[in-house]
Parts: sequence; structure tokens; C-alpha cells
Amino acid sequence: MAASTPPTNPKPEPAWPQRLRPGLIVLLLLAVVFLLLPHLYGNETLLFTLMTFIVLAQGLNLLYGFTGYLPFGYVGFFGCGAYTTSLLVLHSGLPVLLCVLGGGVASALMALILGPLLRLSGAYFSIASLAASQILYFVVSNTNLAGITGGPYGLKIEQVYSPGASYNTMLAVLLLATGLAAWFRSSRFGMGLRAMRQDPVSASMAGIDVVRARLLTWLISASVAGLAGGAYAWNLSVFYPEAVFTLQISVFAIVFALFGGVGTVIGPIIGAAVLYTLYAAIGISTPQYFQLIYGLLIVLLVLFLPGGILSLFTRRGVRVF
Repeated sequence: MAASTPPTNPKPEPAWPQRLRPGLIVLLLLAVVFLLLPHLYGNETLLFTLMTFIVLAQGLNLLYGFTGYLPFGYVGFFGCGAYTTSLLVLHSGLPVLLCVLGGGVASALMALILGPLLRLSGAYFSIASLAASQILYFVVSNTNLAGITGGPYGLKIEQVYSPGASYNTMLAVLLLATGLAAWFRSSRFGMGLRAMRQDPVSASMAGIDVVRARLLTWLISASVAGLAGGAYAWNLSVFYPEAVFTLQISVFAIVFALFGGVGTVIGPIIGAAVLYTLYAAIGISTPQYFQLIYGLLIVLLVLFLPGGILSLFTRRGVRVF
């Protein structure tokens, strides 16, 4: 009689700190790169703007990549953070860093007020979020409120102008946003979000509080945009409503995230780095050629790589983070 083969135990899943290790490596690389680049490449303004778009792409990735909610009006949180930070600088007397944190808190509060939008889905949610951001834009640019918000004339906080400090602050926000993406990618919370995106009913039956998880992700994503807006306003020091509420910011954030690959950590970073470098190279001097190339890239992406350029690796069995 043949001896029975003992059952083989499945390979245990790595502990959570081990699953987070790739994220720590990404954070370290980002910190080193953006601390060294200003000394190697003189255009610190371009580097600051690149970091801003990576943060926004990463913040949008937290929401869309893990829950499937795509906010066309994501720029509203960015503008809310910029205006709140500036108003706190002008009227509160608080240190600038606390004012930037205030911008993140204000954006989170705005997201909480707009929480009922999460009852919508698909294009309805996207369009409703866009309408909300436009309402906020019309409020802050209203001439009757020029004494508070500056109206169409914008705000000036030149007294705290500090390119170096605002650059380091944006880098800190970038590391925070990327760290959150790594946590979403590695933690039970993020796994629950991905399950919700695939089948909310089954996820709810499995014990996941779908409404609470979506709302928390919505607040975190909004806070990231608000912090970025605060650091951006600090760096500009003089800005108009159009500078922080333009729809182009939302479009860039969405396209950058989709180009690299949503639901990942490095996808939005790669997408923003590639496409914004292309924009800086030809988009400013020859916008007509950039729009042509940009449009072709988007069409090719949608047709052949809907999962972003990282899907080239996943199709070959390579695990991406």
C-alpha cells in the first residue's frame, strides 16, 4: 500500500511590514532624487511643479485607483487648500507650515460636506464633483467677496515667500502621498478597497463597511490635494483663482495617473515624470505640437494599454508595486 503524501502547507503571506518594504524603498528614492536634483538641475520651479503633479496624481490614485471613483473636480480640493493657507497666513498669524496643514484640513472638511456625492457612481459622480469645484471657484472669484478672498484679483502672501522652504514642504507632501499609496497597496484596508471596487455587495457581505471606507478614502485623497495646494500657494505667493482652479490641473492629474497605472504606487510617479517632462520640453514653447503628441498618446493608451504602461510588465508576469 502506497504511503500517503503529507499535505503541503501553503507559503505564508509576508507580514505587513515586509509587504510595505518596497514602498519604503520608493520613498527613499524619491527623497534622494528630489533633494539632489536642485543641485544638479538649476530649474527648481520646474522640479517643484513636477512634484506638485506627482502629488495630485498620487492623491487621485488613492481614490480612483482603489475605489473606482473618478473626480473630475479634484482641482477644487487643491484650490481650497491654496486659498485656506493664504487666508490663514494673512489673518491668523500662525506659522506657514501650520497654515499649510490648515489647507489640508479645510479640504478634508469640504470633502466631508460633499460626502453625499459618494452615493452617485460613474459619470454622475465625476460630473457632480466637477460642478462642486466650479461652484467653489465662482465663490472665491466673486467680486462681492473681494475683501475676503481677493475676488478675481487673487491673493498675495509675499511676506512669507520662501522657495526653499516651500520646495521642502511639497517634497514632504509628496512622500506622505506616496506613503499612503504604499499603505493602501499593502494593508488590509487597501485590500478591502480593491474588493469593494470589484464587487461592493460581496465586500459588504464579507464584513467591510463600504460607506465608511469610501468616505475615509475620499477624505484622505482630498487632504492630499489640500496640502499640495497650500504648499503651491506658498511657493507662488501671488496667484489668481484661475491658477488654482483651472480644469487643466484635474485633467493632468487624471491623465498622469492613468498613463502610469492606477492602483499602484509607482504608476502615478512614472506617468507624471514622463508626461510632464514631455510638456516641459515641447508643450510650453510649441503647444500645438504637444497637444498633437499628447492626444495621440492618450488614444494609444486607451486602445492598447488601458491599465497604463505598467501593464506591459504585469502582462509578462512581473509584479509591480
